[in-house]
Amino acid sequence: MKNIFLTTALSLSLFACTTQKEKMIWSDEFNYSGLPDSVKWGHEVGYIANHEQQYYTYRRIENSIVQDGNLMIIGRKEPYDTFQYTSARINTLGKFSFKYGKVEARMKLPVGQGIWPAFWMMGDNIPQVGWPRCGEIDIMEHINTTMELVGTAHWHNQRHVSSGSTTPCDVTQFHNYAVEWNQDSIRWLLDGNRYYAISIKDSVNSTGEFHQPFFLLLNLAIGGNWPKNPDSTTVFPDTVFVDYVRVFNLK
Repeated sequence: MKNIFLTTALSLSLFACTTQKEKMIWSDEFNYSGLPDSVKWGHEVGYIANHEQQYYTYRRIENSIVQDGNLMIIGRKEPYDTFQYTSARINTLGKFSFKYGKVEARMKLPVGQGIWPAFWMMGDNIPQVGWPRCGEIDIMEHINTTMELVGTAHWHNQRHVSSGSTTPCDVTQFHNYAVEWNQDSIRWLLDGNRYYAISIKDSVNSTGEFHQPFFLLLNLAIGGNWPKNPDSTTVFPDTVFVDYVRVFNLK
């Protein structure tokens, strides 16, 4: 979920249809109540990056709660520590990771100046090598009030590089956001329709980062380098709704 958005020219001949069998290997259906399941999700705490304005809180129901069949990640305007906003960023690092497959979530997103929700993945080795050498796959990002979805991959090739695209999407309604990832390619899908792909075959263009296990992240950032900060039009509190997160093996 980095703010730099550079596009590299990679082959898009990857859109050819393939027949793949799916077997679910992990999921959270959010069919319980209370805080996100601590067996599956950990909470990141404090200020993270990108000159964002929020403080990510630890297992605080005001910012992350499961009820009525949805995970809700809630951004609030409130003084907390030395910050003026709170939110949540949860991940599966040390709890679940996978190498290749299909990952998807059904989500409904907030809109507003400075609002930046994301569903994404990073390499398990980030504690050892840092970013972007760990690799990053942004399954879904959205900023501000635009009615378009952003999907991006980030990696290291002498410097940070990225490749991504956008597609029209009314994010205020529930949609299925997904990535299909195998040894040859990464493909981005909205409601089952592919809108972007990159080649990682034989680690072309130094894409070796994408041939290792990745973990999952969900968060709602407020402000930062990319969306800029909230203004008087931004409504708080506002919420990311997640119906489910599922991961499949592709045979």
